[in-house]
Amino acid sequence: MGGFFSRATRAKTMEDEALEDAPLCPIAASDAARRVELLDSFEAAGLGWFWATDAQGRLIYLSQNAALKLGWNDGEAIGKPLGDLFMTEQDDDPNRTERPLAFLLSARNSISQLNVRLAVAGQEVWWEIAGKPQFDEAQRFTGYRGSAKDITRSRESQRDAERLAQYDSLTGLSNRHRMTKRLSATLAAYRNSKRSCALLMLDLDRFKQVNDTLGHPAGDELLKQVAARLGRIVGDKGEIGRLGGDEFQIMLPDIDDRGALGELGQRLIQMISQPYSINGARAIIGTSVGIAIAPYDGLDTEELVKATDLALYAAKGGGRGQYRFYSSDLQDGAKHRRQVEEDLRDAITNSELSMHYQPLICAKTHTVQACEALMRWEHPERGSISPGVFIPVAEEIGIIKEMGDWALREVCRQAKEWPVDLRVAVNVSAIQFSHDDFAHVVKNALHYSGLSPDRLELEITESVFLGDADRSQRMFAELKDLGVRLALDDFGTGYSSLSYLRTAPFDKIKIDQSFVRGATEEGNNNAAILSAITGLAAALKMDTVAEGVEAEDELALVTERGATLIQGHIFSRAISHEELLERLEQGKLKYEPRGPAKYRADRKRVFRRIGLIHEDSRYKVVMRNLSKTGAMIEGLLDVPQGTDIVLDLGGGQLAVATVRRSKGSMQGVEFETQLISDGADGLCTRHRVSPYQIEAAGRPLAALTQDAYSMMVAEQLGSGRKKFVEVEVGNPKPGSGI
Repeated sequence: MGGFFSRATRAKTMEDEALEDAPLCPIAASDAARRVELLDSFEAAGLGWFWATDAQGRLIYLSQNAALKLGWNDGEAIGKPLGDLFMTEQDDDPNRTERPLAFLLSARNSISQLNVRLAVAGQEVWWEIAGKPQFDEAQRFTGYRGSAKDITRSRESQRDAERLAQYDSLTGLSNRHRMTKRLSATLAAYRNSKRSCALLMLDLDRFKQVNDTLGHPAGDELLKQVAARLGRIVGDKGEIGRLGGDEFQIMLPDIDDRGALGELGQRLIQMISQPYSINGARAIIGTSVGIAIAPYDGLDTEELVKATDLALYAAKGGGRGQYRFYSSDLQDGAKHRRQVEEDLRDAITNSELSMHYQPLICAKTHTVQACEALMRWEHPERGSISPGVFIPVAEEIGIIKEMGDWALREVCRQAKEWPVDLRVAVNVSAIQFSHDDFAHVVKNALHYSGLSPDRLELEITESVFLGDADRSQRMFAELKDLGVRLALDDFGTGYSSLSYLRTAPFDKIKIDQSFVRGATEEGNNNAAILSAITGLAAALKMDTVAEGVEAEDELALVTERGATLIQGHIFSRAISHEELLERLEQGKLKYEPRGPAKYRADRKRVFRRIGLIHEDSRYKVVMRNLSKTGAMIEGLLDVPQGTDIVLDLGGGQLAVATVRRSKGSMQGVEFETQLISDGADGLCTRHRVSPYQIEAAGRPLAALTQDAYSMMVAEQLGSGRKKFVEVEVGNPKPGSGI
């Protein structure tokens, strides 16, 4: 083009002037030579090419420039069927609706602006072709005559633009628009074919701290690494998207097994919680996961996404680092959490918070050596609210530092009143530790209370090592200069590193209760892990605390494996300051172990009204407690041992069970298939009654309600004579059992 303009600006020559005076000589239709010359110049300029076929669809002409550009020798393509040289988009993707090229040619239709890919090995070349069928004087088909032009670059530009519109530019994952579009299309198709689809929502924990500490470029690099880890776990089983910020979404077609989804959720949490190396700095984050499944929890995109959001909200509210399945009662839980947020801000001012204390007992003498301070909230209207509920809320709304500073002052003041010089341990949140004034807050609490620094122990989790390692070391040094003790809490969970023990001046390691649970069971590796941790701590001259000890066999094991101190309900729950002070004043420093002889699978006390199905009858009973393997129910008289029943746990959850113990109106039942964890402190079934089954029974297709199954079978059950007598069940009685 530059040459064209340069010629236009040259000085006119005599020959140019002569040409301007030449007479006009149009190209007549009969002037074949000049018309061919015109077409040759068109081809030579690369503005387009021409092609032709015979009646059998074989190529009889192709512009020489086109052949040369593709690397074909002179005449190499001549004689080949046009359908073998070109492939349409439909040929590549059978789901597309365009007619294939072979069909168009066989039908002898005109071709206009058809995009085709040349079947050339190792090349991605696209042409836009047009052509018209030709007929002789007897209307016999003689072949096609057509034109073509190269559109490879324009297609690449279009594809890049489409990719930018559908994919996240930072991570390469699908963006919110694409995920919504894909999910909507999948759910619509799966509804017709009666298939399921799981949706997982992930929210990174402590990501903001990485941005604030290491900078936004480090945050971007962290998101890329998170995306890569998600890709390794999910693989080709589903589609992963980044919705924006630190939110990710995973769509998994054809899965409704909550056991498999729970295992995946746990793997995601563990993988994302492993340390990251970013430009030489070490970063540690976590994640929470919400899980919902179509059609069980929602039929369309909006309904399923809302269910997943509520599950994620519940996972974060449960303490973070958890997965949670959606259930219909989460709607009420979300409302409750919002109320907790509103009321928690006034809890300190209204003196609703208090400190309770759980003794740490010497493994050898069973005498109290220290106490851990634990915050409690007594709401004036709703009563006691679990720390597992209000602590995450306090972190989220930004008042955890205020609450932590108050707790430190209150604990130091109360411990000074004790008649015995016991040490007291206070939990320190990562947010509280990250403030530069933390050492000053500790110093003031000690000064105003008069408590000796060596009696104060600060329990710190591994999350404080997030970000600036040098700053953490400086804070440790400041705290040790004050004379306080340091303990590493929840050791062995999440992202433990021996480098913490090498560089940080800890006096004590607390072994998380997850390593105590089940340690006495055959084939469980927890006992070996306990030995390793206590041996390491002894070599480093550190004490060890075994948390969560409840049974006598657990006590014997952790003592044998070398734990220095024992903490758990086998000796004492957390008690109020007044109760502790009274015990200390009476000199009751020794504790007797009180607990079951052997550890058994966690059996949670509940008081839930559920349905029980036996033969053709449905009964209303109360479930008193629940474990993975069975439950205790009350409400039917004299049910024989060995009776097969089905418990309707609500929300389409059916548990087939057998009565193993029976006394009066109470029965102990064993499940045919074990329940699984719901990711928090609850249990659920792997599978549920499918809404498609309910639809087949004559009900409208809808997400499961709490009483979905009972509504479906209401007409079939309850019409016959009931074999057992139902009795009215009142409020739960402490210590009731069979």
